[in-house]
Amino acid sequence: MKKSDIYYEAMKARDHRFDGKFFVGVKTTGIYCRPICPAKPKKENVEFFHSHLEAEKAGYRPCLRCRPESAPQSPAWVGKSAIVQRAVKVLNSQESLEFNEDEFAALFGVSARHLRRLFIEEIGKTPKQLSFENRLNLARKLIVETSLPITEVAFAAGFDSVRRFNDSFKDRFKKAPREVRRQKNVIGDALHITLPYRPPFDFEGLINSYKNHRVGALEWFTDNKMLRVIALGGKVGTVTISDDPDRSALLVEIDYPDTSMIHAIISRVRNLFDLDSDPVIVANCLEVDKDIKKILKSYPGIRLPSGWDPFEVAISAILGQLVSVERGRALVADLIELAGKDSGLVLNETRIKLFPTAQDILSCDLQSLKTTGARKQTLLEFAKALAEKKISLEPTQDVELFLKNIQNLRGIGPWTAHYMALKVLRHTDTFPATDLILARALEKHRQLKLEQLSPWKGYVAALFWRNYTHKLTKNRSSKKKGPRYGKSTT
Repeated sequence: MKKSDIYYEAMKARDHRFDGKFFVGVKTTGIYCRPICPAKPKKENVEFFHSHLEAEKAGYRPCLRCRPESAPQSPAWVGKSAIVQRAVKVLNSQESLEFNEDEFAALFGVSARHLRRLFIEEIGKTPKQLSFENRLNLARKLIVETSLPITEVAFAAGFDSVRRFNDSFKDRFKKAPREVRRQKNVIGDALHITLPYRPPFDFEGLINSYKNHRVGALEWFTDNKMLRVIALGGKVGTVTISDDPDRSALLVEIDYPDTSMIHAIISRVRNLFDLDSDPVIVANCLEVDKDIKKILKSYPGIRLPSGWDPFEVAISAILGQLVSVERGRALVADLIELAGKDSGLVLNETRIKLFPTAQDILSCDLQSLKTTGARKQTLLEFAKALAEKKISLEPTQDVELFLKNIQNLRGIGPWTAHYMALKVLRHTDTFPATDLILARALEKHRQLKLEQLSPWKGYVAALFWRNYTHKLTKNRSSKKKGPRYGKSTT
């Protein structure tokens, strides 16, 4: 069967597994759609594209009904060269609406002029143009899915002038903002939006992981929902995340006083729940090992757990060295109470403190923190190195260099470094082999050849934690003393 035939059958079935993996250009209308669009054009009237950028380069405009800009991003990122693929990925996940060409190009070690040339050659648009389109895509999402006033939408999308916003919006979508507005039921003051994903989706596994590693009183869980206190741009609010499997989407409720931070909040939720992962691509790679294939059947749609904030995850990793998950979680809560600033919120009859910044930790007396002196010193050295920009938690950096630099700090060994690379940098090919559970899982899978599972070894780690945490920790106390692994984690 030809690929075009497969795509057409997937389009007719409105199969969510293909959402964002290809787009459908309709020759008779000049628009392009997601494969889950309710429209069903005839086969002779369509052509298929690997990305929305290819469709727009061919002259098609985005569908107003299915909104192609809302599709999950493709893991086979647009572009031929590695640098363009990485840059497009960063553009699609960046938190800031501001865009500086020179600073962006520097992330990839090239000049802005060189990066512009690569982008124009490969996808027909510059990084600045893509960043601008992402702002307009956010605006259309807010107009269609929320009751936020148009002026507030313009502000949330980074526009200072409503007139310029209206002109830019109409130029991209061929209709004025008010023409695409849909009537929405207003529920309280919060914004309610949807974030699509490709099924299958192991939402339960992610929720269990975040429950086990919850960050003090900043996170809590109820009725299969995750609720989180958030602090961005000097203001505080909350975000609530739940699953809607029938629509293959997360339901996100944002209660935040500053609309200019909506883009950053959405970006963090996408990363927190690994929404742009393609479970089919991951499974096709991992299933070359028959034992992994068997485990994967129990947990289809495995996702890579991380955390709301990279700094929080890194500090939690340091406090979790060589202790149980429960003890590590308690130490994180103690550090927040000791060094965190008052958020001004009272939730569940508890006055909430924010997670301390690097500077908060450096200026705090950690003497009463009930961990070892060596670990306290590691906390201080890590915070100082970050404050002085000797290390970075930026995901675009070279991972091997990060591992080398981070292990130059006293008290940070292979487990902590690789754990950070996996969960802080979200490097999908990292496997923290010295982790207690992962080390024991490897003993059960002696024939496993990890290198064959690149670039998704991180998903093997997530799968092992999901499958073996409770099974392999039961006999921990009966084991003879052996190597000092990192803590057991899920």
